[in-house]
Order: sequence, then structure tokens, then C-alpha cells
Amino acid sequence: MLGEGVYGRGPAMLTELTVFVRVVELRNISAAARSLRLSPAAASHRIQQLETRIGARLLNRTTRNLQPTEEGYIFYEHALDVLSAVERAESSIASVGGTPSGALRITAPLGFGRRVLAPLVAEYNELYPRVQIRLRLSDHLIDLLAEAIDVAVRMANPTDSSFIARRLADCPRVLCAAPSYLARHGTPVAPAELSAHNCLLLRFPGSQQARWTLHDDGRPVALNVTGNLDADDGDVLTEWALSGHGIALKPWWEVADHLRSGALIEVLPNNRPESVSLVALFPHRQLVSAKVRTFVEFLKQKPQLIEAPDIPEPARIGAVI
Repeated sequence: MLGEGVYGRGPAMLTELTVFVRVVELRNISAAARSLRLSPAAASHRIQQLETRIGARLLNRTTRNLQPTEEGYIFYEHALDVLSAVERAESSIASVGGTPSGALRITAPLGFGRRVLAPLVAEYNELYPRVQIRLRLSDHLIDLLAEAIDVAVRMANPTDSSFIARRLADCPRVLCAAPSYLARHGTPVAPAELSAHNCLLLRFPGSQQARWTLHDDGRPVALNVTGNLDADDGDVLTEWALSGHGIALKPWWEVADHLRSGALIEVLPNNRPESVSLVALFPHRQLVSAKVRTFVEFLKQKPQLIEAPDIPEPARIGAVI
């Protein structure tokens, strides 16, 4: 027979475990409380109740952050096992008689989110109407755990092992400029010539320089580029490029219509930038919820809307001598 354990102590114990695990992950009670939609006082009270219940100090509190004690690290691993078991049980029941449901919090870059992801999200919601979509668009990286994000769609090569990454597509990128800019300043014919041009830079707080990686003789070459215009919004860079202010590095899907119309001209078509991976990131857990799993699988089945079509040959989109 099972002892009283967690099961005899009811949902309060599960809440305490959930709060404790989130505090350990974020090292901050206020951030953990915010991600769980609790007040800091309520979260702190839950931790105190848990420590009293098991008779051990689990966290060392300092003025700057929280660090698990030796007992806290041990308890954290077991708490993860318990919460994962509960999630598996809930998922098993849902798989028998239900469909994905509940709030699905998604984040993505602004431009991609508006043009590509938002229509897909609405289409997914038609298939799974019991899922409440919470779409948050930003070009700034946000703390996925602190903001309780379920899925982050990013154009990047992920390095954080705290998250599971699922590749959705490769996004080709191009260098482009307006005909008026190239008429005034000339068209570069080699990557090194970019140093003589005004490069429009997508820059975020904390970045020190802009590095563009192009292909030269079949190998990637990283270049430090400069320019007198930078912004943290990709749409602003596109408008600057269209207005003839410089050369921009853009995802192909973002400027495809401008390339076809001739409003922008591809620069260095034989030295195209490296493609960037479009990935879905979600917290590393033993169990992935049905809403996350079905959403990611839905995106993977939509390559025609995410993958860029064939890039037109330079002769088709024009050239400026």
C-alpha cells in the first residue's frame, strides 16, 4: 500500500513542489511567482510551508538571489520526477478522451510573427479551438521561464541546453539595396568591398559589433561591417533599404516581394549569407504537453509557408552596374 506521501497531502503539496522547482530554475522568488501568476508573498509562503513540512532548509537566501542547499538540490531532482509523473498521468487521461486545451503562450520575432506565424496560429486554433492562444511578439530575447512561455519560435541556432529545440525550416537570407543607393555608391563585387558601404545594422542592447557571415569560394567568411544607421526593428531596416540609405541583410521571405518588383536589388548573389535555422524552443521536460506537441508538429507540416521558395537568379531581379 502507498504511504501517505504526496498523495495524502493533497494538491497543496503539488503546488509547493511546483513553486519550489520554478524558484530553483529562476533563482528568484519574484520571477518565479510572476511566471506562476502568484504574488511573491504567496510563493515565499509556499516555500516556507514546504521546508517546514519536510524539516529541512532547501534554499539559501541572499540579498541578490537564491541558491539551493545540498538538500535542496537532492529534493529538486525528486520534485521534478513527481511533477513529471503527474503530467504523464494527466496526459494519459487527455489522450483517451480529450484534445489539446488550455493556454498556449507563444513568442516570436515581430516581423516573422506578423507576416508568417500569426496566420498559422489562427489556422492551428481552428483545428484545436479548446486551446487559448497567447501570442507575444518581440525582437528582444525574453526569459522564457520567467514569462512562462510554452513555445518560442526563433531564427537562431540554439545553444541553451535548458530547452528542447525542434528545427522547423531553413531561412535563406540575402543582401539587398535599393537601385538608387547602388547607382550612387556602386555595387560591391566581393565581400571585402562591403567595408566601403553603409551597412544597415540590426543591433540589440549589449552587442558590440555587427558580423555578417557570407560564402566566399564555398567557405563561410565572417566580416565586421559598419554603418551609420542601426535599429532593433527589422521592418525599420527594410524601410531604410527601400529609401536608398544602405545595404541590408534580410531573410528572403521578408523582402521577396521587393526583390521581385525591383524595389530592392540583391547584392553579392554569389556570396549569399548563411541561412539561419527556424526553430521551436520549449522547456526541457520529460513530458511535452499535447498543446505544445501538436502546435510544433503543425508548424513542421507547413513548409510551404515557412521555407523560402527558390531565390530568383540575379538576372531575373535585375542588376546595377
